[in-house]
Amino acid sequence: MSIASVLSPSRFHRYVVEDAMPEVLFKVDLNKPFTEQDLVGHNRWHPDIPAIVSVNPGSVFRIECKDWTDGQISNNDSPNDVRDVDLSMVHVLSGPIWVNGAEPGDILVVDLLDVGTLPDYEWGFTGIFARENGGGFLTEHFPTAQKAIWDIQGIYTRSRHIPDVKFAGIPHPGLIGCAPSAELLAQWNKREADLVATNPNRVPPLANLPNPKNAILGSLTGAEYDRVAQEAARTVPPREHGGNCDIKNLSKGSRIYFPVYVEGAKLSMGDIHFSQGDGEITFCGAIEMAGYLDLHVDLIKGGVAKYGLTNPIFKPGPVEPRYSEYLVFEGISVDEFSGEQYYLDAHVAYRRACLNAIEYFKKFGYTGEQIYLLLGSAPVEGRISGIVDIPNACCTIAIPTAIFERNVLPS
Repeated sequence: MSIASVLSPSRFHRYVVEDAMPEVLFKVDLNKPFTEQDLVGHNRWHPDIPAIVSVNPGSVFRIECKDWTDGQISNNDSPNDVRDVDLSMVHVLSGPIWVNGAEPGDILVVDLLDVGTLPDYEWGFTGIFARENGGGFLTEHFPTAQKAIWDIQGIYTRSRHIPDVKFAGIPHPGLIGCAPSAELLAQWNKREADLVATNPNRVPPLANLPNPKNAILGSLTGAEYDRVAQEAARTVPPREHGGNCDIKNLSKGSRIYFPVYVEGAKLSMGDIHFSQGDGEITFCGAIEMAGYLDLHVDLIKGGVAKYGLTNPIFKPGPVEPRYSEYLVFEGISVDEFSGEQYYLDAHVAYRRACLNAIEYFKKFGYTGEQIYLLLGSAPVEGRISGIVDIPNACCTIAIPTAIFERNVLPS
């Protein structure tokens, strides 16, 4: 099947109309931990985790997901649950889903038809993780745990912890991907272990290496569970298969092309966000929620070689908040503490842009923590604006002014 035929608008219209009520293939009970669900998913990546259900190419179906922490965060005003969250549990993923006929070298085409909240769970949370428990993009400036709870009302959200702010969300799965092959898994584990070895005592660590503590591996038991738990990769970073990419524009109407590494593809997903700013800078920076995903799947046989895929590619959908007026903050690659000049370092430049925005909005009655939480959760636009003018990279963060219900413009 060609990409042209896969992208046919008439084909998209046909399966949406005919399958308006998709079958729920993975259902969750929000009052039970993940290990006690009727179908048990997983929180590690490994090719030997068994699939929980199979689908044919062309199928439309619904997958329900718990929030990424397996319900460790409560709708209250205390940040202690964010401070104490057990990160060996994350991310709890719904799947794997076996796609009949999928083989290594194929492309799995996934259409994201809809994303929504589950009944009686129309709220979400954003957290600043403590430095010693994961930290975040600006952990040197904000080392202690904080939390914001968001009430979701249709397409809009507000938080009692960040006053005079209201915005439309762009719901999306923070994490979606196929299983790695054994060879790819070995590459991940080696290169990440080599990185950690350069500074093994760093807090937070340079990478999260395999850890059998609290590993959830579907239906595996006994010696096979023990083996896979020792080898399986953590779900924290994005990798060649997709995974935890946290791309806010991967929303309703998007089409994703995943390279297939194992027979059946073994598609899994979770970490649903109601909204997110580019970069998800607090690490728990999106509006995290439980929810559902309606999906359509198809295959492009031999597509990896035909189209040169190494990582997934996607075509964004047409649904996103429409904001037209922004305040844009610049940052350059100069360290804010030492004044050290870095060479075209986009990480440093984006950090400086975020810090400049935080300092600005503190002049309008917000705390630094409130704006840090907001930059991770609101639909802000991050850009690498200049990456060639030595020695300074220039990054920008654009904040829509309409999300504020108080005047935040210079005058």
